[in-house]
Amino acid sequence: MRPSARGGTEARVTLKAAPEVGTVTRTARFEGFYRSERPGLYRALALTLGDPDLAAEAVDEAMARAYQRWRRVCGYDNPAGWVYRVGLNWAISRSRKRGRVVTVAAVHDERGCTDPAPPDDDLTAAVAALPDKQRQVVVLRYHLDWSIDKIGAALALPAGTVKSRLHRGLAALRENLESMP
Repeated sequence: MRPSARGGTEARVTLKAAPEVGTVTRTARFEGFYRSERPGLYRALALTLGDPDLAAEAVDEAMARAYQRWRRVCGYDNPAGWVYRVGLNWAISRSRKRGRVVTVAAVHDERGCTDPAPPDDDLTAAVAALPDKQRQVVVLRYHLDWSIDKIGAALALPAGTVKSRLHRGLAALRENLESMP
């Protein structure tokens, strides 16, 4: 990790060229995975955690760990779910160690700009007000459009638990939105 221009830290993964064809193919597959999944995982973690800087660090840390273990991770049914879970666990652990209170903040992209189509402030606040477990499944289901089974695999939960948290989360979200002025 090293300081970034935005004031946070960034992880740098150095990809070494390997003479083995299999290694080159794995590296190319990881690069494709990284490019396609990182933006969505970042936004999901930012919404779940409520802290864009912590989310950026978490997704970078999780992606670095995925690269180190790519031979195993690429065989999982849901590699993005694994990365999300590792990033979430890392962020929670880091926040505990620092005694940091995670607050709701605007979600920013990599350039520090707000999302081109930012969600309604009331909706963002209502999602942020959800209990953590409900917020996780609501964000994964409706922000990343993951299936119940994919969410269950990522969070190590049975499908029934995911459905229950989703149902309760949507009811709480509806109530939060109706109570706003």
